[in-house]
Amino acid sequence: MAQLDTVTRILDTAEVLFAERGFAETSLRNITSKAKVNLAAVNYHFGSKKALIQSVFSRYLDPFSVRFHSALDELEERYQGSIIPLEVLLETMATTVLSVPAERNSLKVFMRLLGLAYSQAQGHLRRFIQEQYGDVFTRFTELVRQATPELPDAERFWRLHFMLGTVIFTFSGLDALKDIAQKDYQEHVSVRDLVRRLRPVVVAAMNAPLPTPVASERKALEGKEHSNAYTLAD
Repeated sequence: MAQLDTVTRILDTAEVLFAERGFAETSLRNITSKAKVNLAAVNYHFGSKKALIQSVFSRYLDPFSVRFHSALDELEERYQGSIIPLEVLLETMATTVLSVPAERNSLKVFMRLLGLAYSQAQGHLRRFIQEQYGDVFTRFTELVRQATPELPDAERFWRLHFMLGTVIFTFSGLDALKDIAQKDYQEHVSVRDLVRRLRPVVVAAMNAPLPTPVASERKALEGKEHSNAYTLAD
């Protein structure tokens, strides 16, 4: 029990410090000092800072992966081979993402960690996430592809990236947004309220018309058309 308490204390402290300062700026000594454990305890239970970072993510992503697979199973059974609508997929993902940290009252921390995974992730963390959880994200992306057949793969990638950025920015600044809504608009905002407001925004973003090609892209397309015309003439 004492060892379990030590591991939990280290992880609780590490995730908060990582979310506040970033991975590179948070040293093991920062963590051990705040957690009131010695460096030997971190080395014994985790072995390295890299392994500690991975363990912090596992606490969220392990239950998320299991629940998201289960939620996608239910959707596929409900739609029985038909295309699952985009808004249903996004709602399911949002519900699953929010359910895991809600149990530990740390949604803001989780969202900041996700932001760090994108902006500060070192090679080892990207590989770890891909190896351990890539299957569920690949599965979701494929279902989104089926729901948005008109989008080129590259465009779909960017829109999913923008959507994730919007969600992370919104929920990592949850306290500030609640405060602004209360003071400026006399609105008491819950997490469910934010999800309800976000849903039409991200769905509209995913379904937006394709962007007009920039001049260099148009030139390349025109050159390709001329090349094809010459080929046909020959």
